[in-house]
Amino acid sequence: MTRTLEAPVLIVGAGPIGMALALDLGWRGTKCMLIEQGDGSIEQPKIGVMAVRTMEFFRRWGISDRVRNCGFPDDYKLSQVFCTSLAGHLLEREEYPSLSEMDKPTWTPERKKQRCPQNWLNPILQGAVEEQESVTLHFRHKLESFEQFPTHVIANVTDIATGEKVSIHANYLVGCDGVGSAVRDALAIDMRGNSKLSYSISILVRMPNLLKHIDKGEAERYIFVGPEGTWGNWTVIDTKDLWRLTLLGTTDKLDLDKLDPSAWVKRALGRDDIPFEVLSVLPWRRSELIADHYGSGRVILCGDSVHTMSPTGGMGMNTGMGDAVDLGWKLDAVLRNWGDPGLLDSYEIERRPIGARNAAVSTHNWNSWKAPKDCTAILDETAEGAQLRLDVGTGLRASTRLDWESWGLQMGYRYEGSPICIADGSAPTADDYTTYNPSARPGGRAPHAWLPDGRSILDLFGREFVLLSFSGAESGEVAAMQAAAAKRGVPLSVVPVSNPETARLYEQPLVLVRPDGHVAWRGRGFGDALQVIDTVRGVIAVTAEVIRA
Repeated sequence: MTRTLEAPVLIVGAGPIGMALALDLGWRGTKCMLIEQGDGSIEQPKIGVMAVRTMEFFRRWGISDRVRNCGFPDDYKLSQVFCTSLAGHLLEREEYPSLSEMDKPTWTPERKKQRCPQNWLNPILQGAVEEQESVTLHFRHKLESFEQFPTHVIANVTDIATGEKVSIHANYLVGCDGVGSAVRDALAIDMRGNSKLSYSISILVRMPNLLKHIDKGEAERYIFVGPEGTWGNWTVIDTKDLWRLTLLGTTDKLDLDKLDPSAWVKRALGRDDIPFEVLSVLPWRRSELIADHYGSGRVILCGDSVHTMSPTGGMGMNTGMGDAVDLGWKLDAVLRNWGDPGLLDSYEIERRPIGARNAAVSTHNWNSWKAPKDCTAILDETAEGAQLRLDVGTGLRASTRLDWESWGLQMGYRYEGSPICIADGSAPTADDYTTYNPSARPGGRAPHAWLPDGRSILDLFGREFVLLSFSGAESGEVAAMQAAAAKRGVPLSVVPVSNPETARLYEQPLVLVRPDGHVAWRGRGFGDALQVIDTVRGVIAVTAEVIRA
């Protein structure tokens, strides 16, 4: 007999993105169900770096302290080292401070970087999800198929532990089920781009007290160059026992039957007298792919199910977090009946260009890892070898800097041409991937500024629209916006801001900020307030041509 369950939103896949979407919905008080065919365990922590914008999302959900206190030490140096092996020649070193020593940026309330490996991140997200009364989480539940109807979706699910068949009725189904998304395949949505940048292998290693045995010092990553060029990297996991060796490979698959993981670890070490244990070996494919569409009807796709990118730069999961935040408030709005169905159409229009942008930059970063010249003599103890090592190290340090310093990439994405943002005619700032230039231009992230009570202005955003009222705003305009929002049932709060520096940052006397923290409209005098509210809540005519553009 089949058991029947109901949920306004069914999320398939309880990786970081699925849990983030469930957390965002739960934080808003919207009921949802999250299913995952696995048991929640992590074979290898693929994710390590939390982007600044992701930490701002965690701040909103009240878990940023948990992530900061995950266990990664604040005093461990996060430098990048280029070498022939951990005991071999040092080619170059890009010095970066520890988390506690980092400069405090003026453009965010968070610090520039946070490391939290996935074996710590997933339990933090899961714990936060389980604290939400409106969220139900089921591990070992596999989606078998689904069927769409005009008003709902029916998903056919198997409880793997018991074999029981479960029928889940939902208003919307969201596939957060990763690169090999079964939800995307069922929708017959293609992925386009480069499917084979390279084949790689990750080797998880347990090696206590490694740093006592090498002379390269603390680093986030050690990149190895041999006679064949750049061949691998050694990445910190917990700084104590766990490390990951990644073999970069080529466009041809590596022969796992002939692979000797221990031999590769010894090559990375540059010596064979340090005891270690290989915990797991994981082959994977590096690619740059974007889905033709981010969903169809009442079935929506999110995260790696719609974009894959090289992990160089760490933007894969962090891009997916942006998807979840964009989608979360829109699903909530439509389910509460103040959002027009067109609001969900804007999800693909806004997020697909960001996925393509970030994937392209990640491929650029991957290409920058390749040694810039013939490295045949790089191990030679000759003047030629020494000069080659100097040249290669200098070249790699310069070419890879965007990988480590991508503040503009992480923070500067904006929803150009979005049908739910009202352009003000201002010129866009340059999309500089290294430097973040705060701007309150519609479509961009509302800039950070400190409030008199010690909060960030970002702490005002999340649950509703916020109308920031600066000096020069007319009370009649504020009242008209409030009345229009009330008429349509759109949640709106008005916040007067008196700080002149913040006013200069936002440039206009009135600024309307969306629940996701992006600016929807700004100006002095808006004409028809009801038209503004209708636009930002998704009353739009979206054609297939617009979506594809």
